[in-house]
Amino acid sequence: MNQETPTTEQTERVPIMQRIIDNPFLLLFIGVVVPTVFYVVWGIMELVSIPLAN
Repeated sequence: MNQETPTTEQTERVPIMQRIIDNPFLLLFIGVVVPTVFYVVWGIMELVSIPLAN
């Protein structure tokens, strides 16, 4: 009766931040999307703050 116990390497889950950092395409996507969203929001805030001409 030789029961194999799972080793710590088999039961250990990879942390979410390590999975994100190990994926170059996800990093590229985040690096393009985050600045784009910030600049779009910044531009909308600038347009809204312009006073109306009378």
